[in-house]
Amino acid sequence: MKAIRRFSVRTALPEPIAALGDLAMNLRWSWHSPTRALFAGIDPQRWDTVHHDPVRMLSAFSASELDALAADTDFVSRVAAAKADLDAYLSAPRWFQEESAKGDAPASIAYFSPEYGITAVLPQYSGGLGILAGDHLKAASDLGVPIVGVGLFYKTGYFKQSLNADGWQQETYPVADPQGLPLHLLREADDTPCVISIAMPGGGQLRAHVWRAQVGRVPLLLLDSDVPGNDDAMRAVTERLYGGGGEQRLQQEMLLGIGGVRALRLWSRLTGAPEPEVFHTNEGHAGFLGIERISEFTQSAGMSFEEAMEAARAGTVFTTHTPVPAGIDRFDVSLLERYFGGAQELPGVPLDKLRALGAETYEGGSEGIFNMAVMGLRLAERANGVSQLHGHVSREMFDGLWPGFDDSEVPITSITNGVHAPTWVDDAVFDVAAEYLGGRDVEAGDQWLQIGDVPGEAIWAAKAQMRARLVEDARARLRASWGKRGATDAELGWTDSVLDPDVLTIGFARRVPTYKRLTLMLRDPERLKALLLHPERPVQLVIAGKSHPADETGKQLIQQMVRFADQHDVRHRIVFLPNYDIAMARTLYPGCDVWLNNPLRPFEACGTSGMKAALNGGLNLSILDGWWDEWYDGDNGWAIPTADGVEDEGRRDDIEAAALYDLIETQVAPRFYDVDEQGLPQHWLSMLRHTLTTLGPKVLATRMVRDYTEQLYAPAAAHNARVNADDHAGARALADYKARARAGWSAVHVDHVEGSGISDSPLVGEQLSVDAYVALDGLAPHEVDVQVVAGRVELGTDDLVDWDATSLGFVESYEDGKAKFSGQVPIERTGQFGWTVRVLPRHELMAFPSSLGLVANA
Repeated sequence: MKAIRRFSVRTALPEPIAALGDLAMNLRWSWHSPTRALFAGIDPQRWDTVHHDPVRMLSAFSASELDALAADTDFVSRVAAAKADLDAYLSAPRWFQEESAKGDAPASIAYFSPEYGITAVLPQYSGGLGILAGDHLKAASDLGVPIVGVGLFYKTGYFKQSLNADGWQQETYPVADPQGLPLHLLREADDTPCVISIAMPGGGQLRAHVWRAQVGRVPLLLLDSDVPGNDDAMRAVTERLYGGGGEQRLQQEMLLGIGGVRALRLWSRLTGAPEPEVFHTNEGHAGFLGIERISEFTQSAGMSFEEAMEAARAGTVFTTHTPVPAGIDRFDVSLLERYFGGAQELPGVPLDKLRALGAETYEGGSEGIFNMAVMGLRLAERANGVSQLHGHVSREMFDGLWPGFDDSEVPITSITNGVHAPTWVDDAVFDVAAEYLGGRDVEAGDQWLQIGDVPGEAIWAAKAQMRARLVEDARARLRASWGKRGATDAELGWTDSVLDPDVLTIGFARRVPTYKRLTLMLRDPERLKALLLHPERPVQLVIAGKSHPADETGKQLIQQMVRFADQHDVRHRIVFLPNYDIAMARTLYPGCDVWLNNPLRPFEACGTSGMKAALNGGLNLSILDGWWDEWYDGDNGWAIPTADGVEDEGRRDDIEAAALYDLIETQVAPRFYDVDEQGLPQHWLSMLRHTLTTLGPKVLATRMVRDYTEQLYAPAAAHNARVNADDHAGARALADYKARARAGWSAVHVDHVEGSGISDSPLVGEQLSVDAYVALDGLAPHEVDVQVVAGRVELGTDDLVDWDATSLGFVESYEDGKAKFSGQVPIERTGQFGWTVRVLPRHELMAFPSSLGLVANA
């Protein structure tokens, strides 16, 4: 018999231990070991049974058991101390408060993401994007940065992965009950649930409740469409993360962007929280937040669409995470017209204006397609990639939006991702830090420099402990996986001896799109077997990864890997563990000696799993892609050589796989097994110490969030204040200027250029004098920037490289609409030198010279 209705009943805690409820409902416990230890200590076996979920843990106790705990004075005092520690964490001034005291800083920052990886207890993530978003919120909390997260609550999350007898990925979708999770439902003053509504075609409404997760100091608002008043289709909008077809994806992104802004307004109304000054969209999924804000400005301030767009853009930050066009959400314009045309138009947002925001109007773009990343870039004043290399790739990928400019001038900067150390660093590492470095705070700046003083035996003992824990966990997971594949207990005795806690352990865990090359290591199966089974220097591999349910190619790659790992002669040295998630990762990263990453360069945007391994004393073995491209220094791991330029994919894979085998055989394994008389691999330990000392401060999410705050959030807030001061006067002026510049730019050109002042054989230190005569077609001289672009000329071409731009000063105007500009350019380099003149739009409120995408080159 099945229930037709269900609900969760929360535990009523006795007053002396009522603070346990507060501790359970604030997700700080997910990265705060003492709080987890408090819950685990109540009943360790029960703690494991509820998969380390404090809310479920409390619900598992009877009233009499809770009364007994409340009568335990020692336990009551520990609860009180934990609550006092949480209260201090939530209220004490932190980095941001100290920095904001020095000058203007945003009072509130809205952070939008389609997924969040906070804890395995709240399965609202699929992979790196969500894990990054979770680490962003946690680091913001630790730093005191006033962020409010916005996302969706998915009833069945992403999916749980298992394997069938043939090694084929199977998906299941367990239902998550928000009332049984660490979430609070937002309610009106009369206790009724708050409702966000978005108009749907045909006069319907998409309604959503708003759940709040508290991530330390950071509230995270999650919109849930499984509510009364919605029909079945609308209830299903937030059923699955990245599930359904294109139409459901569009509905999800409307709810995330448009509904998310409305949820923020609701949050401020209910709590008095300041309205956000900066809106940060983590990938293009939340791009519709920009059009909702445009609509708001047209309604509240009587602004035109163009004026409202400038008002909204000023405080908007857009982060792109994809290095491949295929990773971008794109919708057919006919679908956009159905949801945003006619009676569906958002007030103040005409369909043709909206359509233009996402139009692929560049060479190689497609007609009739609406591109969410393109809209995100057009609606954001500031944009960034997530590593230095990814920033370069992004500038190339989107340079069509800024025609006439070199890729280096495309206004997409880089902030390299980081990882949240308290979440990902194993307690064994913290214990070493506490004993030898004066405290468990691995983020303290001077501690990194003291790592060289930590005894090698202490480091190696910690790594052995973490490796042994991984082996134990892998055996349990493998046994459970084989059980689901149909094996009986009598057939699974071999799983008790899978892997060896004393063998060099290499980890590889990724989503499984083709470009991440899960099976590169299988290019020469016999050579891989030789490495795994080497009599003196064996290697063992722990592998995990999910393929999107609709990606048949990815599933085939997983099956290929599983079938290899199933072979009797190697299955004790290589395992594929299904259902890669946060819970698995917290054991996997620390337990690996080497972290392997072999994507097809340059398609890895950042790749933060290697950072987590590094913080746990792992060495990276990786293609020079993502973050590894900028921070590999020759002593903190190994770089797998790439066969760049080889067009035959199979040949490229063969070359790079052979290089991988060579590195493991000739460098990695020999160094691991080269031990002294105390059994310590001193050369390996030297690399490990160097890795922690040099990479430790760089790979932290706190460093990342500080970079976002200083380089993007604070400038965006300041720009937003300027543009929107005095009843949005700046936005109105900027919109007027851009309209005039666009209308007349086709007639702006460099009419004549004269250069003088240098000798026949110029020497460094001479000055080139330039006079430029420019046709302005109605623009005033102060509304353009006339520049001399000068630098080295590429041999065999006229292309300028390593150039600098020098602005010329206005001299005089002429009756025919032309103007003269003059100036001097110093000759500061030897070799082939070239120069030209160009004209750019100029307005004091344009953040970048290339913002308009307009340039007139001589």
